Amino acid sequence: MQDRIRAVMAQIFNVEAGSITADSSPETIERWDSLRHMQLVLAMEEEFGITFSDDDIPELLSLRAIEESIGQLAP
Repeated sequence: MQDRIRAVMAQIFNVEAGSITADSSPETIERWDSLRHMQLVLAMEEEFGITFSDDDIPELLSLRAIEESIGQLAP
């Protein structure tokens, strides 16, 4: 799952997938702004066939947080 998340993040933020770590966040990825955050959320929902709650979306601020949230939602 982590490789799939990393690939989506790399595409959205236009960075190398290998540069994304579990702790990558808006503080470490320069292009991670509010618009790209929403693009990331939508791309993750499409990639994994899930829907994040409105409460989850602001918490998805690292690869680790995204992975944990998807793990709880994915079938």
